Amino acid sequence: MLSSRRRHLALGLLATAALAACGFTPAYAPSGPAAALTGAIEVAAPISTEDYTLVKQLEKRLGQPQSPRYALSYDLKVTESGVGITPSQETTRYHVSGALNYSVLDLTSGQQVDSGKLQSFTGYAATGSTTATLKATRDARARLSVILADQLVTRLIAHVGNWPK
Repeated sequence: MLSSRRRHLALGLLATAALAACGFTPAYAPSGPAAALTGAIEVAAPISTEDYTLVKQLEKRLGQPQSPRYALSYDLKVTESGVGITPSQETTRYHVSGALNYSVLDLTSGQQVDSGKLQSFTGYAATGSTTATLKATRDARARLSVILADQLVTRLIAHVGNWPK
């Protein structure tokens, strides 16, 4: 039993040493890439309800900009299409798609340091009352904005190590 514990400890130490040797740094470690983004990105003001939810989630994940070094601009397009149609031609399910184009500008140099496009989707059922369908529509659009914001934060954390210092 004791030798099994020693073996697990040795394997754990070996794995830690291997990760340290390859330059692995946890993203949320105090000196990790996520620390460089916390409170450092000023997000463009929202225009639509979906934009507002996106910005709110970005600020939740990245923090309110204290002394922003970067400016994030974005263009969020949301489309909706019916996917569940009954024989009497009533739509019972909707597919909500979102495409987010973004660009990150370094405020000190004026240089674009990152840009890209993210896509995702969600859906909702339209089988209840008018009020329930309206609520489902709003909820699906809010979920989509949160999904895209989380994808964007992940992408920024992955790319920030390549940005000019």
